[in-house]
Amino acid sequence: MGLDNGPDATAEQKAALSDCKTVIMNGPMGVFEFEKFNKGTFGIVDILADITKDGAITIIGGGDSVAACEQSGRASEMSHISTGGGASLELLEGKVLPGVAALADK
Repeated sequence: MGLDNGPDATAEQKAALSDCKTVIMNGPMGVFEFEKFNKGTFGIVDILADITKDGAITIIGGGDSVAACEQSGRASEMSHISTGGGASLELLEGKVLPGVAALADK
C-alpha cells in the first residue's frame, strides 16, 4: 500500500513541472492527513506554489487537494482552487455540467 511518495519522486516531479505553463492537481500524493505521510503531498503543493510565482497557471481541484493546500499554508498562492474535483475534470473534458446548463437556460 502506497501512503506517500518519497523525496526522489518529489525531485522528479519538480524537474518535470518546472517549465510547465499550466498544471492541474486533482488528488493528493498520499495520506497527507497523517503527518508521517504528508511530505509528498506538501512537496507537490510547494512545487505548484513556486511555479505559480514564476507565471504558471495552477488549478487545484477536489476537496482533498484543497485541504492539502490549506494545511500547507500555500493555498493563496495557487491560481485557482475549486472543491469540485470531478466536476472540474468533466468541464475540462468538454462535458456539459447540469448546474451550468441550468444557468444558461435562464
